Order: sequence, then structure tokens, then C-alpha cells
Amino acid sequence: MDSPDFPAAIRIRDLAKVYAAQGSTPAKHALKGVSFDVPQGQIFGLLGPNGAGKSTLINILAGLVMKTSGSAEIWGFDINEHPRNAKRSIGIVPQEVVFDPFFTPLEVLENTAGFYGVPKAARRSLEILAEVHLGDKANAYARTLSGGMKRRLLIAKALVHQPPVIVLDEPTAGVDVELRRQLWELVSDLNAGGVTVVLTTHYLEEAEQLCDRIAIINHGELIANKPTRELVGMAREKVVVVTLDRDVADLPHHLDFIKAERAGERVIEVTYDKDRTTAGQILAQLQGEGFGIVDVSTREADLEDVFVSLTSAVRVEA
Repeated sequence: MDSPDFPAAIRIRDLAKVYAAQGSTPAKHALKGVSFDVPQGQIFGLLGPNGAGKSTLINILAGLVMKTSGSAEIWGFDINEHPRNAKRSIGIVPQEVVFDPFFTPLEVLENTAGFYGVPKAARRSLEILAEVHLGDKANAYARTLSGGMKRRLLIAKALVHQPPVIVLDEPTAGVDVELRRQLWELVSDLNAGGVTVVLTTHYLEEAEQLCDRIAIINHGELIANKPTRELVGMAREKVVVVTLDRDVADLPHHLDFIKAERAGERVIEVTYDKDRTTAGQILAQLQGEGFGIVDVSTREADLEDVFVSLTSAVRVEA
């Protein structure tokens, strides 16, 4: 999985986690022998439905959950054999926004740096706050910050020990469109500065826009691991939207149509398998049934289509 250009920032091999049975609750296999690499220098998307095993995997990397078997390395350091170096090589940005309301952002970063054993002379607290656009809030109480500012402060906390890898767990959950855009820019800036970013998100548009490569986990198993463009290209279905010259009484049917749906009195949407036919052939078939074509547009499948297809059906080899 490695390449000379992109050595692994995180290497995971046969990673498994089983939560023991408790009372009437059976044992849960949260991870079932997952293996993949996060290439150095990339923005790597880790996707999956709720309960798929993403949080378990992240918590294992963070040292908060003990794995059952397998191995995980961060920046070349095994999390069991070299736990201190592994933890210093990664910064985790949790989804939950939790701060002591009586500390300022500067104090939050200074305290966190102390926890990591960063000498005072080597600390970059003010510089990091400036990087996340909180320089003017350095001495404000954390309780006075907006929700977006608190999210950026979480990212700043994860950067105090200058880790080469940062994990962002649902960084834009529940934020408005403008703040989401600002956080996208911040993630891109971090990556441009040399930080390898692992991003979990439920916003598939976000993953498609930002990530170089995406892995999808479902029911504790890795079901896909491909460059983003290649993964999106796996979508076989395409839609052609056709405006006809008269009202549509009965929807047309053809073997090459996966489905045809009415989108207006004279508008139909035909979904087809792009590996079996083309938009031109679809139009020819409609004309062959006596319809006149007034207007045509097409819609390509996106990551959401691929995600739904993979998590509801087949397993795809990495």
C-alpha cells in the first residue's frame, strides 16, 4: 500500500476490537481485522455509517481504547511498543466541544502543551492561535467564544505539540454553511503546511471536496479504500433529465432503463447504467417511442451514490 512518494503516516494491520458481553448484551465485534494505510501528506477520509467502527478506530489510535488484536503504527511508532512517541505524533480533534469556561484560549493551549511536556521555550501558543484565526481572542474567556471559535480552539489544542498527523472527528457537525467553509479552508491550510489529515464526516460533499483518498468502514469491516476520484468513478448509475414535447401520460419503459420517473408534466428522469448504454442511446429510444425532445440535461453520480451503494450492498476490495 505504500509508495515511495507517499509513505504511510498511519499503518493499520488486522486491527480488531471486541467488546465483551455484559449481562444480556452479547459481545460486539466493533472492528473485524481492518487493514489500511494513511499516506503521508494527504487528506484522508474515513467514512462509514453510525456504529460502523470509526470512533473505535480513532479511540484506539488516541490510546483511549485497547485493541483486541492486530497492530497500529503512527508515524512509524507502534502504539503498544512506543506509546509515548505514537501519542506525540498525532493530534485528535474530538467531535464534542468541551472546555473549562474559566480558561482563556491562551491558557488552554499552555496547559495542553504542559500535559505533552513541551518546554516553555518551544511552545507556539500565540502562533497557533493566529493560525486558526483566534489571535485576537487569546485572552478572552473560553465561555465567551462562539461555537465556531470553540471548534477552531479544539484544532489549536491538537496542534500544540506539533504532531505530523491530525485526526478531525466530525469537525463541521452542526455548524452553519459559512463556518463549514471556513473550517474547510483551515483543514486545507494545515495540509498545505505539511500536516497529514484524517477526516471523519457525515457530509459526503465535504469528503469529496477535501479528501485525496477515502476509506469506508461498515459493520467493522473495510469495504473500500481508493483515491477519491476513483471511488466516485465507481458509480455506475447516471441520470438524464428530458423535457418532452407533450405531457407524459404513461412513463416509457425499456430494458436499458433502470427506472423512469416523472419530474413534471413534460419532464422525465431516466436512470441508466452507464456501463451498458449512453445518454444518446436513451434519447434515441425515447424518440423511437414517438416522443419529441425539447431539452436535455444529465446528472452524474457523486460520492453519496457510491457510499449508499457500498454500505447497503457489496464489498469492494482496496
